[in-house]
Amino acid sequence: MAPSARLDQAEIQKFLAGRYIAVLATVQPDGSPLAMPMWFLPDPSVITMLSVDNLQKVKNLRRDPRACVTVETSAASGSDGRGVIVAGRAEFLSDGPERRALVERFHARYPELRKHWGGLPMPANRVMFRITPQRVGSWGLA
Repeated sequence: MAPSARLDQAEIQKFLAGRYIAVLATVQPDGSPLAMPMWFLPDPSVITMLSVDNLQKVKNLRRDPRACVTVETSAASGSDGRGVIVAGRAEFLSDGPERRALVERFHARYPELRKHWGGLPMPANRVMFRITPQRVGSWGLA
């Protein structure tokens, strides 16, 4: 994520690597938020996600690329409450070597994708986008 004196980037990356569900918030046409659980790939400078094309969250990002991603552990789950929140802008990735390499990383992180996608690397009706952070916050991390 973007450098910040307040945040320990190594701790943030370690935390994100150990989590498998993020909540993506997008802006609806009427200005209200839409929050959806998502699989994701964390990297030091971006968070990458996949979705079915033409779902409302994708339409929202195509119209208004502002997004917020939250990954957290609840104190109610028996752990100390910890989390990361990333506000930034989405950019869609077109097919090419970079996207194909990211698809392979998704398959490694989420092995059930191959079964879910009927053995296809990435079905034609899927899109990939990345959120480039403009602001990063955390709680409960060093």
